[in-house]
Amino acid sequence: MAAVDDVMRELSRVALGGRELADVLGDIIAIAARAVPGAESVSSTLIRGEKAFTAAYHGEMALHADELQYQEEGGPCMDAGRGGVVLRIDDTFTEERWPRYIARIRETDVRSSLSVPLPYQGSYIGALNIYSSRTEAFASPESLAAGLGAAEAIAVAVANADAHAQLADQARNMRIAMESRAVIEQAKGVLMAQRQVNAEQAFEILRQASQRYNRKLRDIALGIVESTQAQV
Repeated sequence: MAAVDDVMRELSRVALGGRELADVLGDIIAIAARAVPGAESVSSTLIRGEKAFTAAYHGEMALHADELQYQEEGGPCMDAGRGGVVLRIDDTFTEERWPRYIARIRETDVRSSLSVPLPYQGSYIGALNIYSSRTEAFASPESLAAGLGAAEAIAVAVANADAHAQLADQARNMRIAMESRAVIEQAKGVLMAQRQVNAEQAFEILRQASQRYNRKLRDIALGIVESTQAQV
């Protein structure tokens, strides 16, 4: 399994931080394409809700085979990605599963494939798809082991990207909240000066206006602040 160990070392050196997910997945897919025994073309399918799409690919064969499965709403990459099972086709001309997809893939150069699920937080988010123009190209244990390693690397990259996106969303929401609080405090100050009310009464005026006009409290406050600035 020395070759598999080499694949794992190469995958572990793929940089994750500060990069777009598509670039990271592109690197991983390129490694898999040259390192998985039997591979001629490789792709990664991600499933978000009900939508499946190819996030990265190496070779047009993989992209075309993926898209046939999306069009037919079924195939090994779809079932592997949703069910968390490894699915292998040794010969598309004798394969009887997924009849609609198989009927169309027989018109291409694909003769065998290996689909490996992508694990993510106790579930699955898609599949690594490996294709060949030869029959039984992925029958060896080495092909499966290398495919599992690449799938794990893809899952880690997606988890890393999701974590960064969540942090970015949290930071953006916090900034918006702070900006909203600042403008509301400004509006309260304007109302306190204009109407000779205290802070609680000023806030109640804003709240009632928000309900009356069905607008966000921040928008009401911003309008008051801007109208005051326009008068200066």
